[in-house]
Amino acid sequence: MFEIRLGGGDENAVLRPLEPWRAEEYLAHIDRGRAHIGRFIGLAAAAENLDAARAFLQSYADKQAADAGRIYGIWLDGTLVGGVLFRLFDAKAGTCEVGCWLEQSAVGRGLVTRAARVLIDWAVDERGIHRVEWLVASGNTASINVAKRLGMTRDGVRRAAYEYRGVRHDQEIWSVLAPEWRESR
Repeated sequence: MFEIRLGGGDENAVLRPLEPWRAEEYLAHIDRGRAHIGRFIGLAAAAENLDAARAFLQSYADKQAADAGRIYGIWLDGTLVGGVLFRLFDAKAGTCEVGCWLEQSAVGRGLVTRAARVLIDWAVDERGIHRVEWLVASGNTASINVAKRLGMTRDGVRRAAYEYRGVRHDQEIWSVLAPEWRESR
């Protein structure tokens, strides 16, 4: 297995594949951060118990096998505290969507920004992805700030785009194109 050190002053912050055999660890992580993680995204609801957590991680193992998505965990001092993923990945079309989540205990350290950079570097440099998207609820200021730190451009807002917890939410679409990404490095 591989891991990538995320640096940035967190010498013990690493990015690793988040595979089905880690379901117990993943569920414990989701349980610790369920309220915080679930404020804007349904990720926590997809792991209500061990079987559901394993099925969720298996769905990403299947996506990876089909070259349609991937999921990675962020570990800090040996504890899984969040992650980043390619929710959608279409190498043929040259597009992907990157997403993230994080426990409250790990907020404010730049972990998601550094981890997302690793994913975008790989997508652009290794896979030839031309457009990387970041979709975010308009009220999720922390995630919008990550998109800004990544140098993304706000393409627009899909008004009342989805229902979550009985409320319709606007969804912002942020993106960066490969030439912009390369230039920003």
